[in-house]
Amino acid sequence: MPDVYEEIRRGEKGAWVSIAAYLILSAFKIICGYLLFSSALLADGFNNVTDIVASVAVLIGLRISQKPPDSDHAYGHFRAETVAALIASFIMAAVGLQVLVEAVRSIFEGGKQEPDILGAGVAVISAVAMMGVYLYNRRLARAINNKALMAAAKDNLSDAMVSIGAAVGIIGAQFGLPWLDTVAAILVGLLICRTAWEIFRDCTHTLTDGFDESQLSDLRSTIARTPGVEAIRDVKARVHGNHVLVDVVIEVKPDLTLIESHQISDKIEERMKKAHNIMHVHVHVEPSSVK
Repeated sequence: MPDVYEEIRRGEKGAWVSIAAYLILSAFKIICGYLLFSSALLADGFNNVTDIVASVAVLIGLRISQKPPDSDHAYGHFRAETVAALIASFIMAAVGLQVLVEAVRSIFEGGKQEPDILGAGVAVISAVAMMGVYLYNRRLARAINNKALMAAAKDNLSDAMVSIGAAVGIIGAQFGLPWLDTVAAILVGLLICRTAWEIFRDCTHTLTDGFDESQLSDLRSTIARTPGVEAIRDVKARVHGNHVLVDVVIEVKPDLTLIESHQISDKIEERMKKAHNIMHVHVHVEPSSVK
């Protein structure tokens, strides 16, 4: 599948753009957060550190996914990116909990210094930069139909929103509410933990061969409308990296020849590719039951 592997290689560009952006922005935010006494800006910076790990995991997964099938991996290595994302979710959860602990601790510490208003400017600049990364990765993900890169793009968007939230917290602290900056830090920590949970949930669902029931119903409907299909005995589907693998058992008229049955199988594969962009369909043909 040379076209598939070429698309994965193109997806690496988006991962590298994210890594470069997060490296620069995390260092910028953490340094400015310490100098400008902003808990929200610090939390946002540490959030970007976890995003570096997540982006590296995506990059490693994309690299491993390009390995061709071998004796131990007959379906290829496309699930490598899912495993890497699962590992990244644990790291993100650990950092998110640390941000929450530090933010809550700061509430009980007296004499908290008001964050400098310049911190809000830093947060806004970071939000604009991350929005640019989001738009780039979203466009690339749509062009190559890469779900992993689209997920990374959505993470870019959430990071832009986090930076905007940090700016709001810092500005609010200028109006005699210094604790508002800490509240913003707590919200950032919660967002990190929520993102980690969503990644963990999606990865475990995929690795345990979970599949959306409504999507499976759509696949069944497409197969059932194929000329020559009398009935569907069973249909299963699972996600393998960015690919969907489908196994279906159909019934056809018992008097059909082998060639005619094979032509129906080819038609199913053709319709699944056209309607759902599914390239891997295993069709098993059985004679219909005699009433």
